[in-house]
Amino acid sequence: MRKILLTGLLLASLCGCGTKTEKQDAAVVSDSITNPMMWADVPDPDVIRVGDTFYLVSTTMHLMPGAPIMRSKDLVNWEMVSYVFDKLHDTPRYDLQEGTVYGRGQWATSLRYHDGKFYLYFSPNDQPYRGYVYTTEDPAKGWTLLARTPHFHDASLFFDDDGRVYMIYGTGELCELKSDLSDVKPDGVKMRIFERDADETGLLEGSRFIKHDGKYYLLMISWPQGKPRRQVCYRADKITGPYEKKVILESDFGGFYYVGQGTIVDDAQGNWYGVIFQDRGGVGRVLTLMPCRWIDGWPILGDENGRVPLTMRKPVLGQPDIPLVVSDEFDESKLKLNWQWNHNPIDSAYSVTERPGFLRLHTSRVVDNLYLAPNTLTQRMEGPGCTGTVSLDLSHMQAGDVAGFAAFNGHSGILEVHADEQGKYLSMATNVVDFKEPGKVVVGVNPEEKERVNLSGDVIYLRIQTDFRPGKDIATFFYSTDGKEWKKIGPDFKMMFDYRKLFMGTKFAIFNYATRATGGYVDVDYFHYEREPMR
Repeated sequence: MRKILLTGLLLASLCGCGTKTEKQDAAVVSDSITNPMMWADVPDPDVIRVGDTFYLVSTTMHLMPGAPIMRSKDLVNWEMVSYVFDKLHDTPRYDLQEGTVYGRGQWATSLRYHDGKFYLYFSPNDQPYRGYVYTTEDPAKGWTLLARTPHFHDASLFFDDDGRVYMIYGTGELCELKSDLSDVKPDGVKMRIFERDADETGLLEGSRFIKHDGKYYLLMISWPQGKPRRQVCYRADKITGPYEKKVILESDFGGFYYVGQGTIVDDAQGNWYGVIFQDRGGVGRVLTLMPCRWIDGWPILGDENGRVPLTMRKPVLGQPDIPLVVSDEFDESKLKLNWQWNHNPIDSAYSVTERPGFLRLHTSRVVDNLYLAPNTLTQRMEGPGCTGTVSLDLSHMQAGDVAGFAAFNGHSGILEVHADEQGKYLSMATNVVDFKEPGKVVVGVNPEEKERVNLSGDVIYLRIQTDFRPGKDIATFFYSTDGKEWKKIGPDFKMMFDYRKLFMGTKFAIFNYATRATGGYVDVDYFHYEREPMR
């Protein structure tokens, strides 16, 4: 097999950019970061510290496995260590049957550590609206389902010093749980802990609850109608209140109007930091890191001017860089943790061992579009720009099969290899999906082919290059028949973040599905990835 690696020179040529010198890169790595700290789709963060190690969970919704857990020694470089679950089975829609769960599933997860164990709570924003509680002594060794609870929207699990356990959720609702977290405590506290102020007329959610110096703090995202999104904090001397409120962050950043929703965490030396996401267009919702200063008992976020800093000193120096998106030669016995499937995968329809060094994707169900296709494999994209390249062996495709590589979202740009009785051809197309509620049933897919090329060989190389600088969100598509000479195909594609459909950043997606009959397969030789350096 041929392993054609991207080089920094090639990427610079495609992107029209140079690269920093080794000395410049080393200085940035050793001392400081540039925000966004994670310029990729890592929304709804919850971050805790256990000893000298930080742990982070974020939202990945309909992608499987779900609830990614990352750990870090410096709040900057995050290592993937596990997912909380492999699949969800509350409805057939997780299997792309009787509908879909695009933009639903695992959502706004709360992570806690108590008496030597980690606890995690989330409630899928999808029927039957029941929450999950998982636990483990070590996130790297897997998670155990502890309980199914009622639904609590955007909830924060909280263990108080007196042993009582609470859920804070919605727009300021407080509910006490049984000590085993199995259900609401029948005679426990259940109340609204504050009423909205007159200016809180819009969105108010995303609870994150902590206790500091004997006081209770609830961080929430606030989006008053006609005003910028912001982070607010409610505090009280007792968990039941009364609570007072303060705006702790109201800042635009990097050409975007606001930064808001996340949490605060301290390091082992008593310094505090905010990890707050920002909506950032086609790449998704990215993470920013900023100082948190306690002023008059309030956790004030941002620099001395209350702004998200473009650069800041790392909380801990000397930690190695850890990539979030990775290349894969598919030469191990399992997929790397950085991959996620679109909805529950069909385990019998993929393999990294049937042909060593390749990912084999079998067709397993007859469908008519990518949004219903099982076993579409995804990774995030990253800013300021990145490039993904795949090599596909097409020799075992059947007539009616469609395989390829996509910038996947509710509005997708796609490189599709079609097989029919006359042979194979490659097209660059755009595709928009429409849903019907309830159940996110696919009722329309609107493909538009932009360019087509007939193929004569059985190996094709496909490449997607992206630019996520403010005002860009552009994906450009290339193909090669030998892995050396590349040709652009189709027009540039404008990526977007669609709150009504998939509710995620655009992903690299590798796929193969059947439109007539199952039985075919493609072999993926590799996925190669390069990210443009931060400046």
